[in-house]
Parts: sequence; structure tokens; C-alpha cells
Amino acid sequence: MLFCITANYTAKALAGMAENPNTDRRAAMEKLATAAGGKLVNLYFTTGDGPGAMIIVDAEAAAVAAMVSTVAATDSVRDIKMTRLWTNDEVTAIRKKRIELTKAYTPPGR
Repeated sequence: MLFCITANYTAKALAGMAENPNTDRRAAMEKLATAAGGKLVNLYFTTGDGPGAMIIVDAEAAAVAAMVSTVAATDSVRDIKMTRLWTNDEVTAIRKKRIELTKAYTPPGR
């Protein structure tokens, strides 16, 4: 499963990167994803809500949640969001399943 994880760096993390500007965040995230049984697809840096990062990871949901909580516990990121990404084929399958399930559901008040 593909997930997009976004987060903004804390002042603590920014100070650490200022002390060591050559810190390789991609290598760190790649190591974490591999240890979780997944694969880092890519890492991007963001500036929208503050200096931050976005990673795309291919892993099981529980592994991604464990990755997120591992990083969050270091107090190096804030505003963490984890979003499941769906392929076109997956969405098509969901639409077909929805059609099947429509007959099995009774809305409130009916």
C-alpha cells in the first residue's frame, strides 16, 4: 500500500540540521522504511506550513503507523499526517464494490 506522510520540522530538528547541514534525511527515512518492512518511494521537502518533509512509502498500514509514531517520539516533527494513496485500479474496484453494497444498506429514517 502506498502512503503519503507529511510533517513539519520542530525547532529542535532545524537546530540539529543547522549544526550538521549535510544530514541525509532521505537515507534516514529509507533505513526506517526498510526496517519496517516497506520501501521508501521518494522524499520531498516542503515549505507550505513551515520547513517540512513529505515521504511516499510503500508498506503495510501498521508498519507505516509504527514509522510515524517512531519519528513523532523523537520530537523532531510536528503536524504529522498519514494519507493512504489509492491507485486507479484500486479506486475502480472500490466503485464496483460500492454498487454491490448499495443494495445492502438502509439509510437512516428509511
